[in-house]
Amino acid sequence: MSNAPAIAILLISFVVLIVLRFPISITLAGSTLITLIYLDIPWVVVGQRMIQGINSFPLLTIPFFILAGQIMSAGGMALRLVNLAQLFVGAVRGGLAMVNCVACMFFGNISGSAVADVSSIGSVLIPAMKKKGYDADYAVAVTTSASIQGVVVPPSHNLVLYSIAAGGVSISGLFLGGIVPGLCLMFTLMAVSYVIAVKRGYAKGEPVKWADVPKIVRDGFLSLLTGVIILGGILSGWFTATESGAMACAYAFILTFFVYRDVPLKDFYLILKRTFRTVAMVLFLIAASDAFGWILAYLKIPSLVTDLFLHISSNPIVILLLINVLLLLLGFPMDMAPMILIMTPILLPVVTSLGVDPVHFGIILILNCGIGLITPPVGTVLFVGCAIGRVSVDQATKASWPFFIAMCAVLMLITYIPSISLWLPHLINGG
Repeated sequence: MSNAPAIAILLISFVVLIVLRFPISITLAGSTLITLIYLDIPWVVVGQRMIQGINSFPLLTIPFFILAGQIMSAGGMALRLVNLAQLFVGAVRGGLAMVNCVACMFFGNISGSAVADVSSIGSVLIPAMKKKGYDADYAVAVTTSASIQGVVVPPSHNLVLYSIAAGGVSISGLFLGGIVPGLCLMFTLMAVSYVIAVKRGYAKGEPVKWADVPKIVRDGFLSLLTGVIILGGILSGWFTATESGAMACAYAFILTFFVYRDVPLKDFYLILKRTFRTVAMVLFLIAASDAFGWILAYLKIPSLVTDLFLHISSNPIVILLLINVLLLLLGFPMDMAPMILIMTPILLPVVTSLGVDPVHFGIILILNCGIGLITPPVGTVLFVGCAIGRVSVDQATKASWPFFIAMCAVLMLITYIPSISLWLPHLINGG
């Protein structure tokens, strides 16, 4: 195989740079550049591919979604959504754990980020659960696991990343495809939470006073309207995904600074600063991954991987199982965005050759990557939850095992029952 030395150089340089603890974006660009030097291809190709990687109108969606999430996270949105969730499930045994699962779903529908989810909901509910007698490790495990709903349900910017990496898979289809899997995940985590709560003898939650219900419903509805604007605008055809993100930013700004008035207007500068820092990292990562993806295609690595999987088995059940195992293992050392951008161009040709819908595979990939966020050593969400709950990573990891197993069970259901992901997109978009 004539490309074998170049493939070896690409993979070895990638692993060496990772081991030397270079940032993943530098690793992607650096290993690409080293391989181009060996192939005697002009270095300028790296720059050209990086610029082309971010020269995309749909990519503007990501900064808007991140900004909207940052604005909503800065205010008291999390507490309002917790109160709304309390109306539905707060009075059952282990009610605060149930509230945690539902509130994380609500907030994920606004922020689209698991880290924002665990930071906002966790800062409210983890101390509250500890005060009510819940074990700290359990409170952290529930919160970190439930926050993964935010990467699956719209408006997850990770789904937008997948759309771009996959060559333009419908964003509206992906948003619709994530709703039912997100609900399946929520109900499964609630069931596990309830079983553990009964086993440990946690008390029932306190019912909400009827006099407080109208205000709780109003505030919760206004908060959830952000997600309605994004998804409704895209599906109705009124807005593109980018325009809906801009509208969500405007609505979040008005709601946070002028309706709720949780944050002084002078703090908007700090919100913009955090947003710009996050967007800069994401865009540089996308640019570097586009150059890396180009060298993968040039060396025909996706075709080789497809042939390898099909050589092992032609059975879609076996191939999808192997892919899930691979992605779960990669989730331990890799963060979510790099995984999406690296693995999509490699694995998408494999699954599409077996007749798997790209939207269906997108939900499988995103949930796999999400599960990786709560597993050490690079579990970003796990570390944030541990910091809030003041427990060690070992304690939180042990307490998370029942939730990890439940999430893997949901992953298997989504993998082998495509209608869970595709029923709603087909119903709304047709075909």
